[in-house]
Amino acid sequence: MVDYKVQAPFEPTGDQPKAIAQLTTSVNAGHRYQTLLGATGTGKTHTVARVIEKIGKPTLVLAHNKTLAAQLCNELREFFPENAVEYFISYYDYYQPEAYIPVTDTYIAKTASINDEIDMLRHSATRSLFERKDVIVVASISCIYGLGIPSEYLKASIPLQVGMELDPRQVLRDLASVQYERNDLELGRGKFRVKGDVLEIGPAYEDRIIRVEFFGDEIDAIRYIDPITGATLQSMNALNIYPARHFVTPEERLEDACQAIQDELKAQIEFLEKENKLLEAQRLEQRTRYDLEMLRELGYCNGVENYARHLAGREAGSPPECLVDYFPDDWMLVIDESHVTVPQIRGMYNGDRARKMTLIDHGFRLPSAADNRPLKSEEFWTKVNQCIFVSATPGDWELEVSDAEFNIETVGKKDFNRYVNGTGNVVEQVIRPTGVLDPQIFVRPTAGQIDDLLGEIN
Repeated sequence: MVDYKVQAPFEPTGDQPKAIAQLTTSVNAGHRYQTLLGATGTGKTHTVARVIEKIGKPTLVLAHNKTLAAQLCNELREFFPENAVEYFISYYDYYQPEAYIPVTDTYIAKTASINDEIDMLRHSATRSLFERKDVIVVASISCIYGLGIPSEYLKASIPLQVGMELDPRQVLRDLASVQYERNDLELGRGKFRVKGDVLEIGPAYEDRIIRVEFFGDEIDAIRYIDPITGATLQSMNALNIYPARHFVTPEERLEDACQAIQDELKAQIEFLEKENKLLEAQRLEQRTRYDLEMLRELGYCNGVENYARHLAGREAGSPPECLVDYFPDDWMLVIDESHVTVPQIRGMYNGDRARKMTLIDHGFRLPSAADNRPLKSEEFWTKVNQCIFVSATPGDWELEVSDAEFNIETVGKKDFNRYVNGTGNVVEQVIRPTGVLDPQIFVRPTAGQIDDLLGEIN
């Protein structure tokens, strides 16, 4: 059991103690799904924090947009100041996906603007999952998109330890192989520089600088330093340098991937020519051969994610590995505003596939590009061990899976007493900690409304 510690200036009150006890009992009993049916303003986040503390499992909190995810992350950081609360959302400030409009014969190239700080927070989340157990990751729906291969990402990390005998030149080669860039003038995230026997690295996952001091071929000291003043912030005995990108492909796999791409290209060109799609075949060959040349020379190309299946060595149609694969086996999922978030999980795959198939049919991408995709709903749920749905108005599906005896067709969604007071795992939280009630609502006729308004004002 992981040691979480909630720090709050108040204790659970209202319906919170009962909800915390019921949810904790349900999760500890091994039930896969449970729902917290909580009215607005009843302190559902505080309840969830207390449940996480009692359960003691690494937790993914899923929100339906970036703003809500940021709000939840800030609240949970206040509740868990001694634990790792991470933020994982899409790192695009602007994103226009690659697309083709057949009606007007218009090709739209992918354009994107990446937020460097959010990219750092994403790397910080995966690093925490490797190094700690007391981790809470607050994420948006972007967490169901491919995120490299966790085992390769960890394997590519560079361990450093004081007293370790290591050729400094080998460290530089290792850093370059995991996408770090040498820049002796300006040091930043994903960059490193060398001055004599001192190596300075801007890790991808935080804004502090790592300084490694060598004495010959031996590491003499490892320090975290301030990127502006250069002052020592912390001395370390050992640490790992994680890759600058989540997509890491070993050299031996890269050549196999290039060969697989070439074989698929040949087969697809033959198919297009049989269909008398000569323009599409020529377009596909030209684009793919250019990408192959870039991959072999640089290990990277624009749109490299479209070859993710080959680079990862996956079978056709197999699900990509995503953020949830970075979690240990025994983890817990919390879905906030589940009536909105659960349908999002269902809808992401179909929207992505429709766009990809248009590109494939018109010779802009190989068929394997369709496997660079978000998880299907059923693929996502097979990865989930235990889940708590949190909503004031949970959907039909959440209620059904949380209560084995609940059947929406025979009971009806509005029969709240049936599932709240039944034998299922739907927990009600209605009374606010403050005891404040909802304002009383009066419905009045439209006739004479101005006079009524003046009367209320006076």
